[in-house]
Amino acid sequence: MAEIVKEEGAGGKESDESKTETLHMADDLNDFAELYDVEQEQIQKRTFTNWVNAQLSKRRPPVTVLDLFNDFRDGSRLLDLLEVMCGQRMSREKGKGMFQHRAHIEKGLAFLKRKSIKLVNINVPDIMDGKPSIILGLIWTIIMHFHIEELASTLSFSSRQSSLESLASLDTRSTSSSARSSPVPPRGSPLHTRFRISAKKALLLWVREQCHKAGCTLNVKDFKASWRSGVVFLAILYALRPDLVDLSKARSRTNRQNLEEAFRIAERELHIPRLLDPADVDVRDPDEKSIMTYVAQFLQYSKDAPADEEMQTSTNQKAQEVTCWLEQAYQELLEGWDSTEGESYSERYHVFHTFIVSFNEQRRPVMPLLTAMKRTPRLSEEQRALRHAWDSLAEKLREYKTELDLSLPAPLDTVGRWLLRVEEALADGEDDPQDHGRAAQEAREKQELLKVCLEEMPHHMKMFQNFQNMDEYGEMLVPADKLEEMKRRFTSVRVSAKYHGIKLEYREHRHTVLDLLAQLKIKLRAWKRAYISQEAVRVLIQDWNETVNKQTLPSVLEGSLYKLKHIASKYTSKSALAGDSSHVSKEVKTLETETAVTLQDVKMVKGTMGRVLSAWDSYCDSYSSVHAWLEQGTQSNRHGQRAEVNINTRLVLCLISTWAQE
Repeated sequence: MAEIVKEEGAGGKESDESKTETLHMADDLNDFAELYDVEQEQIQKRTFTNWVNAQLSKRRPPVTVLDLFNDFRDGSRLLDLLEVMCGQRMSREKGKGMFQHRAHIEKGLAFLKRKSIKLVNINVPDIMDGKPSIILGLIWTIIMHFHIEELASTLSFSSRQSSLESLASLDTRSTSSSARSSPVPPRGSPLHTRFRISAKKALLLWVREQCHKAGCTLNVKDFKASWRSGVVFLAILYALRPDLVDLSKARSRTNRQNLEEAFRIAERELHIPRLLDPADVDVRDPDEKSIMTYVAQFLQYSKDAPADEEMQTSTNQKAQEVTCWLEQAYQELLEGWDSTEGESYSERYHVFHTFIVSFNEQRRPVMPLLTAMKRTPRLSEEQRALRHAWDSLAEKLREYKTELDLSLPAPLDTVGRWLLRVEEALADGEDDPQDHGRAAQEAREKQELLKVCLEEMPHHMKMFQNFQNMDEYGEMLVPADKLEEMKRRFTSVRVSAKYHGIKLEYREHRHTVLDLLAQLKIKLRAWKRAYISQEAVRVLIQDWNETVNKQTLPSVLEGSLYKLKHIASKYTSKSALAGDSSHVSKEVKTLETETAVTLQDVKMVKGTMGRVLSAWDSYCDSYSSVHAWLEQGTQSNRHGQRAEVNINTRLVLCLISTWAQE
């Protein structure tokens, strides 16, 4: 009996040990899963941070994200990113408290929703808390919609039917019946209108085409393990720039060596930002979203920089098609506007607003072409025609928009004129004008205009708020959309006016310093030119005294630089202008150095001219002595006084040597 109990006890002990071991295995699996999630999150964070910074570098002035999860919490970087991706200015709330942070995030999310972008489980509180999964989801949504899908929408098929069918079968959203019922579309049409596959599969198709062009036989099935060896990256590079890659060497290198070589070439030669590290890709299960984000940049390069004659021909053909569309849109705008001549304000605004909405929806394929043209040093005839058509339409839209402000029913027409004036004062001027004196004057004039407009703002705001938007028949005079637009413009003016005033003041003082430096440099070139005579040197010294002692140009320059440094300090202390801080500080530092060098040159050139004049006086004295000696020598030779002549000769030679040294 005791043995039976003993055996049962031993069996129970083994069962407990088995359960404990099972629990340990479960814990290990959970730990592994958590570690894997953390690694994936860190890879995505690095990739998305690099991608965001690559986009924000296009902003003027550029800004940088250091910690993706923390820097997006106040909403300002979200608005910066959306501005770059969409080319639209977004107003900011004054201040830097929680209310302003929430308002910025709400504005960014509302903008995305207006673009019909689904935001699954993305909300304001989680973004303000810097929740990693939410921030990563938000950035991925922006990358997918504004970068990958936009690029995919411009693709055209040029591969075989089998490739299309295989891609369609890979798309999980496609059923077998729909795949059979969808014929392969004609070659050369836009991808998204001819063959219903996702942007992901469209990007994969493009990758396969590049591999086929490069002679690479690898079967690229996904954006995960297919990329681990680095060969696919090298094949894409070879397809885009055959002169940069030797694919035969890839076989003898390790995965990481291939990846490093591809990333290095892409960054150095194609100027594609390095979003990934080899260690991020050479893993058992690479992150799909990170690889898609990086690969999309190669597609962007292929769109922006045609590499051969065939691609240039394709670009020119697209430019012709877009030019034709823009010209048709221009005619539709003219006809629509003319058709409302004599109609009510509401009718005219409705026609214009309808055109704008339709145009904005259809213009997305145009933007990559225009972006590529900005980077092209020499435009083709077709591209120049496209630029002209775009500029003509944009100018006409501005003209009609202004007309709608000026033709508002009284007294709103006065408000419309005021808005146009104050927006002109708030508009940014030329980036780098040649005439700094004129630029400083224009900045002063804009400050005065802005000051007057802001003094008038309460009056116009009251007029706007008290406007009765009904005629005698109970009909609406001005559409609600127009009134809402004017309301937003009032808010934008109120928020940006104060900070823009500081910008204008900084611009005025900066151009004043640059103008004074330019004047002094012109004087220095004159003061340093060849000194051809005593009289010329005396004139230059007189001009120096006039400039330095009477006009006090160096003192004025020092005073202007002091004022510039003061306003720059005020500029950089404003949180709303923090994005400009490093740029402004760099400009002021450069001007400080340039001013110091110029003022030192002004002091030194006076001494140089003084020494030249003194040497010239010495020369004249020596010349007189030589002349007298020659006269004396002539007479001495007649009376046989050779010894004294020799002494005088040595004296003259000594004087000439002294003058020559001076």
